[in-house]
Amino acid sequence: MKRLYAYFFRGLISFLPVGLTVYVLYLFVAWVEASAMRLLGPITGDFYLPGLGIVLGTGFILVLGFLVSQPFMTRVLDWVELPFTNLPLVKSIYSSLKSFADYFAPHERDVQQVVLLKKPNTDLSIIGLVTRQSLADLPLDAQTQQHLAVYLPMGYMIGGYTVFVPRDWVQVLDMSVEEAMRSSLTAWMGNPKNPHAP
Repeated sequence: MKRLYAYFFRGLISFLPVGLTVYVLYLFVAWVEASAMRLLGPITGDFYLPGLGIVLGTGFILVLGFLVSQPFMTRVLDWVELPFTNLPLVKSIYSSLKSFADYFAPHERDVQQVVLLKKPNTDLSIIGLVTRQSLADLPLDAQTQQHLAVYLPMGYMIGGYTVFVPRDWVQVLDMSVEEAMRSSLTAWMGNPKNPHAP
């Protein structure tokens, strides 16, 4: 009986990541396709090519990315963001999500660094993400302004801490931010490059 339980849970653990990923993708594709059918239905009638919603959605995101990259859109974006940046509760949520998304946006890679943080004369090490290379604009003492900011994500994405540490406490790792965040999500259990490895 114990062996049957072991087989069941091993099968469940193997199935869940694939099953949930496929399910989320299915929901997203179904929503995009349904939205495209509603928009194009009055124009095309009963004619519809499967996958057209994904093509239109991808095109919309590309056009949106192009537009928000233009200098003249800065004032428009400020106007659009106005309600989200002034309402007390909404402001906190929106600002946090926007800052998090901006961190993963394409920009100078020297800012997006995965580092091993280790205090001298200790054996404890922890992996973090450099979020700021300069603290000069913060109201800190002169010594702390020479430090850098490192975000220490907690397992299963339940939060994290940002610490200001001396630069010689960190060692840059050959790892992408996405890989580090993915590993933090599972508390570093398993190999991120090979999820099935022990």
